Amino acid sequence: MIYQNSNLFIENVSAAQLAKKIRTPFYCYSLKKLRDNIKNFKKNFNSINPLICFSVKSNNNLSILREIKKHNIGADVVSKGELMLALKAGIPSQKIVFSGIGKSFDEILFAINKKILLINAESESEINQIEKIAKYKKKRVNIGLRLNPNIDAETLKAISTGKTENKFGLTSKDFLRILNKYKNSKYLNIKCLSVHIGSQITKYQPYVKMIKVINELIKKTNYKFDYIDLGGGMGIKYNKNSNSLNYKKYNLEIKKFLEKHNVKIIFEPGRSIIADTAILITQIIYIKPSKRKNFIILDAAMNDLMRPALYGSHHRIIPVKKNNSRTNIAYEFVGPICETTDKFLTVNKFQKLREKEILAICDVGAYGIVLSSNYNLRVKPQEILVSKSSFKLISKKQNLSDII
Repeated sequence: MIYQNSNLFIENVSAAQLAKKIRTPFYCYSLKKLRDNIKNFKKNFNSINPLICFSVKSNNNLSILREIKKHNIGADVVSKGELMLALKAGIPSQKIVFSGIGKSFDEILFAINKKILLINAESESEINQIEKIAKYKKKRVNIGLRLNPNIDAETLKAISTGKTENKFGLTSKDFLRILNKYKNSKYLNIKCLSVHIGSQITKYQPYVKMIKVINELIKKTNYKFDYIDLGGGMGIKYNKNSNSLNYKKYNLEIKKFLEKHNVKIIFEPGRSIIADTAILITQIIYIKPSKRKNFIILDAAMNDLMRPALYGSHHRIIPVKKNNSRTNIAYEFVGPICETTDKFLTVNKFQKLREKEILAICDVGAYGIVLSSNYNLRVKPQEILVSKSSFKLISKKQNLSDII
């Protein structure tokens, strides 16, 4: 997204012109940015040649998945629905990993029938279930065991997944016991050690600690894994005061690990691939003055973008048309939903705004549309994909008649 003569453009398409053609609010993706992100990710980890499995939970738009598939990328899924969608996008079953702590009988059976690469298991009960279904199907099923390394990812508590108090994975003690119990199973082939310590991780040190725990555990097992699934969680720079993960330092640590272990690395990136490819374009409905700040009431709401209300996440808001004016009072950007938490951002010294102006909420490609809802019986926003000087709709327009 760039400004040309003070007007915001997505590639070669004017955001203001888009807002005249499409009902606001709507999500707008840049195809070029998506391709650049994929290229950059692959370049940084090229020396370790990982299997990249895009995290479908971060963005499940079919057009986006079909584009990602073109770049020889697989999928990490956490439900039968996501697995079905990944297959519909053309992603080969042997590049699909099924994660998550609560897979149902139906989901496990479906995954086995589709012959996916791995089912990552997180409890002994789940492993028992997989083994029973595999026996019923008379098949040997490839699984991974997810380790909980008790590592602080130094991220938001709500998106930390690698500490003992989190619901995910097996303790080192349970991992070793379960591995020994099932390693000679007639119906299970334990091929992978899996781990995922959190999301929006911007420091590489937690990953260093994670790799150290994995290395020590492998020494204790005396077992040959084919894959080490390092999960995802790689953070991006959401604002000028935040950082993004240093890929080069992380890659160096993995290379050191691979000098000792002949395994294939699996990554499950989502946010790092898709987050900054999209903006949410919204219009100002009203401006409501108050004593200490002015409320900028948008037509976008928490049902369109949940992350600020759910996590307190920071998403920059920028004008579609810039000017040099500045306000002396703070602006609080809020939505029309009847919840106090339906707010996006409070900014001091923003440019002066007027009702009906168009704004853009930035970096919404990950965990944006997937968390949207019909709360307050509001329709979900559309999604469009921009490529050079053209754009196309990539999600169906929802009307009130569809939900009432």
